Amino acid sequence: MRRYCCIYDNISWNYVSKVFFMRINRFKKSLLYSVWLSAVLCGLACGSETWRLKGDQGWESLAADGSESYVLAVARIKQAISTGQGESALGEFAQVKSDFPEIVGLDLDAFMAAELLLAQGKWVKAEMAYVKFLDSWPDSWLYTSAMERRYSIGVAFLGGQKRRVLKILNLTAYEEGSRIMRDIADRAGDAPIAKRSLIALAESYHRREKYQEAYETWADISSRWPTGQEGRQSLLEMAQSLHSAYRSPRYNSTSLDSARSYYGNFQSRYPELAQEYQIVERIKTIDEQLAYKQFNIAEYYDRTDNMQAANLYYQFVVDSWPETTAGKLAAAKISGEAQDRQIHKRDLGRRTFDRINVVLDKWLKFTEF
Repeated sequence: MRRYCCIYDNISWNYVSKVFFMRINRFKKSLLYSVWLSAVLCGLACGSETWRLKGDQGWESLAADGSESYVLAVARIKQAISTGQGESALGEFAQVKSDFPEIVGLDLDAFMAAELLLAQGKWVKAEMAYVKFLDSWPDSWLYTSAMERRYSIGVAFLGGQKRRVLKILNLTAYEEGSRIMRDIADRAGDAPIAKRSLIALAESYHRREKYQEAYETWADISSRWPTGQEGRQSLLEMAQSLHSAYRSPRYNSTSLDSARSYYGNFQSRYPELAQEYQIVERIKTIDEQLAYKQFNIAEYYDRTDNMQAANLYYQFVVDSWPETTAGKLAAAKISGEAQDRQIHKRDLGRRTFDRINVVLDKWLKFTEF
């Protein structure tokens, strides 16, 4: 159960801090808040016991109302959950409910039930329990904590965490992870957790070579946060995803055209970063790929003795990409410089060019910015 410690390390401390700040907010509603705050600061500075004003009954120590006992009880629950001791955690939780009835309720019961499922490694059931909690208590002070826990489950699923089916099968849970992240983003709107969820999802798609899905997710991020760091990153990643989606000259080149457009847009909007991200070089690479795609079509017509169509495509390559390798080969075709004694040499060069493009295409798919 050691692997769950990192997940639950923030869980209970968030729980403690929520209660603490909830109580502070209650004090803020009182006109005596400033008096209480001064007393707290004085107590911290002097290293003495902290006191608070309790209505019209005078001052009392924070320890007197059981706050220290509450913190210790929560710490014990944290320890039990993080080490997988479900029964012990339940016992500690029951004790907290008994000792501090003013802070417990049905929402806390539901949240703790989900926590225990997660501690037991029941990822899918825990996720369902958190969803039920969020739907039932949207105004609970534990709402944010439940969202963070769902995010942790989503990251685990996208990272390869298996889900158990029929108690014997461990299956991948990428689809569940994707669903969780999108649901979090829909619930959170433009909150930071929505941004983190969509970025994690987009990066997961790219790692698994689902470039179209990665592009669509980055496009969603761009529409929500069109400016700033997120806008810059999403624009660059959209270009990268579409560039990586291009397979070879035998397939449609629409993604290349779009990638070139995004790279050009990035260069126009962020000229100071163009060199850092090698935008000019990437655009040149796309031009080479686009030119070779059309040159391939021209050669097909050439091989089938349809010289009229072949020459049209050769000329199109020359006019559109004269400085590319394919453009120079097409110009040689049109000018008639390719004599019979040079055919073998040119074929060898073309095959070499083909192999270079295959390697280039594969390399681009694994290039990260």
